[in-house]
Amino acid sequence: MKHIFNKGKDPKKPTLLMLHGTGGTELDLLPLAGMIDDEASVLSVRGNILENGMPRFFKRLAEGVFDEEDLIFRTKELNEFLDEAAQKYEFDRDNIVAIGYSNGANIAASLLFHYQDALKAAILHHPMVPRRGITLPDLTGKGVFITAGTNDPICSKEESNELQSMLANANANVEMHWENRGHQLTAEEVKAASKWYSALMNN
Repeated sequence: MKHIFNKGKDPKKPTLLMLHGTGGTELDLLPLAGMIDDEASVLSVRGNILENGMPRFFKRLAEGVFDEEDLIFRTKELNEFLDEAAQKYEFDRDNIVAIGYSNGANIAASLLFHYQDALKAAILHHPMVPRRGITLPDLTGKGVFITAGTNDPICSKEESNELQSMLANANANVEMHWENRGHQLTAEEVKAASKWYSALMNN
């Protein structure tokens, strides 16, 4: 997978896995990584799917309708890529914190839904429920921070709340942050995510 790896100053810190939204690239969220933790290593990945020339992490059939078969395949592909990257760049595979926006947040949530040990924690900006009707792994000890917009045209309040309860029912420690906005990523929610991440690191 096309990616950038920047080695951090503190090897004890998590590796931040940055996952862009539709039409983004591996460069998009690098400034965000610095705002969350400027001492951590950063692995920023580009999605392997193109939709009308726009990179994505998995196919969809329509707006908000995921190609479930492709989602499962791409989630596995990303999980295996993380195994390889951890060996290649010599970072702790068990200490990855995903930070995703929109489509990137969806694939990060899918990692949590499918692989118990894929991530230590996740910051999900405007995610949707990746799959329904499956049993999630036991996510005890996993921290998840979800940011959502009350007027988000792509991801409804019900959807955000449903994702929160699904993760919480799988024993993840989930915190929600609401903005009175739409689908855009705001400075306020990044600040809130940074504060949540600091508390997570100090636990």
